[in-house]
Amino acid sequence: MELVLASNNQGKLAEIKAMCAPWGIQVVTAASLGFTEEVAETGDTFEDNARLKAVAVSEALGRPALADDSGLVVEALNGAPGVHSARYAGEHGDDAANSAKLLTEMIGVPPVKRAAAFVCVMLCRRPDGAELVAQGRLEGRIAPAPAGHNGFGYDPVFLLPERGLTVAQLSAADKNAISHRGQALAKLAQDLRGFLGG
Repeated sequence: MELVLASNNQGKLAEIKAMCAPWGIQVVTAASLGFTEEVAETGDTFEDNARLKAVAVSEALGRPALADDSGLVVEALNGAPGVHSARYAGEHGDDAANSAKLLTEMIGVPPVKRAAAFVCVMLCRRPDGAELVAQGRLEGRIAPAPAGHNGFGYDPVFLLPERGLTVAQLSAADKNAISHRGQALAKLAQDLRGFLGG
């Protein structure tokens, strides 16, 4: 059973492939099937952006497409960077610059006010327009400085207080077990095989 991922982010691809493998679902990228256009993420919410990507890929390729939009929501910054997480420092996908900007914005914010959450909305769409949608959320705090070398995005500055570690200090398996993306995919998984016709 094959599912097209409406993203070329290698970090997301690795995570979603690993999580879908036990269910017998093979994940391939849209680019590997010839869909290389960049879908503009112009939505106001994570769900809007996930839908824009899934619709574009599903309609272009005539196959079920899985898209997610995810980001970091920081309480002290009124929910920023939010849907702009990947481009927070300007250029898309510059993880180090995004984290550096975030840490600069958090200077002087005491530990008790550094609450944050990773949010992921995952949406699977079939060519007939049917959709499955799920959301995952991982609560934590913004660390005072980056730590760890695993993961991607804001993982090095996202602290899990109960573990005393950032997400970037977790193994891939530990991260997938608790991550916002893992939670969203686990919720989708209950219905995914039937939805894909398996």
